[in-house]
Amino acid sequence: MTFAGPVWLAVQEELLGHREEDCGSPSCFDHFDEEALFQMFHLTRPCIAFIADAVRIRMRTVALKKPLMSVDAMVMVALNYYAHGVSTAEVLQRVGLTQTDCPTAVVGTVSGVIAGMSDQFISFPLTSDARVSLAAKTEKLCGIPNVLGVLAPAHFKIRASPYEKDTFRSFVNTEGYTSVVSQVICDSDGNILSVEKCCVGSTCEQEMWESSFKGRQMEEELQGAFWVVGGTGYHLSKHVLTPVSGPANDKEIRFNVAHNKIHSVMRTTLGSMKRRFKCLMQLGFAQEGSLNKKSNIIKACSVLHNIAKKFSVPPPPSAGKIEPLHPGKQPSVPAEISAEALKARQQVIDDYFSVVSSSQDTKTNTTEEDV
Repeated sequence: MTFAGPVWLAVQEELLGHREEDCGSPSCFDHFDEEALFQMFHLTRPCIAFIADAVRIRMRTVALKKPLMSVDAMVMVALNYYAHGVSTAEVLQRVGLTQTDCPTAVVGTVSGVIAGMSDQFISFPLTSDARVSLAAKTEKLCGIPNVLGVLAPAHFKIRASPYEKDTFRSFVNTEGYTSVVSQVICDSDGNILSVEKCCVGSTCEQEMWESSFKGRQMEEELQGAFWVVGGTGYHLSKHVLTPVSGPANDKEIRFNVAHNKIHSVMRTTLGSMKRRFKCLMQLGFAQEGSLNKKSNIIKACSVLHNIAKKFSVPPPPSAGKIEPLHPGKQPSVPAEISAEALKARQQVIDDYFSVVSSSQDTKTNTTEEDV
């Protein structure tokens, strides 16, 4: 799982300790049977109980001016919004709210609290042994050694005012629609390892990587001699492994197939998130100078994605096409790639893809069952 075992156990212990205080207290979720719970929130009862307890603990350290309702009720409104992109009438009625009561304020509060939990539930492996183990799992999947995860820009649709032409254009991405973009790294199982930034959709992913905390950390080798796999919008470097442009022989073709196999895990992961949390399909109106609320929702859904995977909660069935990963914003002037990075990638190709191995096959598509 994304967060280390000791971290998970510590959180569990803290939650169990507080749960004894709340034992016997009725929850507003009790009114729903298992099927209705999943339809309303796309999560299971044990998973929801864990989330509610975690939020309750966090809220004890957050100074709220005047709580509108119980923590369970606030979590219910937020989870319902994440699942459907709107607050449904049944849930609002259950907690005594209407649309005119501005449930978005409740969603904003809970999103900020859950986003703040990312330090517990979203992280790279903390020890050298854990990193080696994670890289071994990736190598087993695709045949590429020393890879910790997949790096990609995650675009989320927004609405922007067309009357503010410069601002509107800044949100238009390479696919031609308005979005915000975050930098996401996931592992080969689809767990989120890192989520940073919330920028206008036209932002170049290489710029995000170079200015991101995780990018600086990896390029300074604080995570060790490991790669993350990136698409064509990134520059090949000592720690970002990109495909070969115009492969000239069989071993380079095999490498690109393997690269695509692990890279496709990100598409499946983001597709799973957007199916479970339909709010990510359309985040609503955005302004360039105030993206914090959008960032909190993206981070909150990333935290909940990891928790849902820990509880083995499947996403809802696919109900529509999920947009593919973006091809990347190409620089107007080709980047100069370091000879050291080219040599390192070539070494991987020569050592691992000169002959066909059991981990290298013609499959390039990763299904939900794979991750």
